[in-house]
Amino acid sequence: MKLCVVIPVYNHGDAIGGVVDAVRAQGLPCLMVDDGSEPTCAARIRALADAHPESVWALRLDINQGKGGAMLAGFREAARRGFDHVLQIDADGQHDAADLPRFAALAEAHPDAVICGTPVYDESVPKGRLYGRYLTHVWVWINTLSFAIRDSMCGFRVYPLAPVLALIDAVEIGRRMDFDVEILVRLHWRGIAIVNQPTRVRYPVDGVSHFRVWRDNVMISRMHAKLFFGMLLRSPRLLWRKVAR
Repeated sequence: MKLCVVIPVYNHGDAIGGVVDAVRAQGLPCLMVDDGSEPTCAARIRALADAHPESVWALRLDINQGKGGAMLAGFREAARRGFDHVLQIDADGQHDAADLPRFAALAEAHPDAVICGTPVYDESVPKGRLYGRYLTHVWVWINTLSFAIRDSMCGFRVYPLAPVLALIDAVEIGRRMDFDVEILVRLHWRGIAIVNQPTRVRYPVDGVSHFRVWRDNVMISRMHAKLFFGMLLRSPRLLWRKVAR
């Protein structure tokens, strides 16, 4: 298995250095996708790549594409560099980098599956965000006719690149806060196994959040509606898959 950590970065100049250091401490290569960050953050990203050219790289998107757009670009760049798996982790430091070896080991043991982080929160999690996640969980369980995906919003996961590239070549995936949910549901529809892995998640007090309550909730609601009708079309096959097991 050739695994690359991909980090979508948008104006996380204060946090990205610590995340990259944590990834390097685990002996993993990483690709930072600079999603149109402002000049100070962009310079920080370039400096990190220049300091460790053998294992840290930067891909610059001149126009902000959203988290999903950054990850889609990261998938293709990782494949171009010869990797066959991508480990996604956020740039703001909320994910526990000490779990990187555990995710990598699970991907090695289940090379055709998505290794999906299931958050274990501390007291730093905003209660509104926590409760809002449960509504999305219910919609995901409906739209997959399954409880296989325990948490579809955690951005700490490992993807096998071959089925991901086949999916994004065939279907347009959401490019912003709808990305994490939609790509998991569509991979599940295609029969890709999900392995859930608990992981600690914290919300840094000085963290930078790009979640826009009204815009992103409307976007996510539209995505759930689109996926619901997609589930209806696929429901005979999804139900047969459950019976066949």
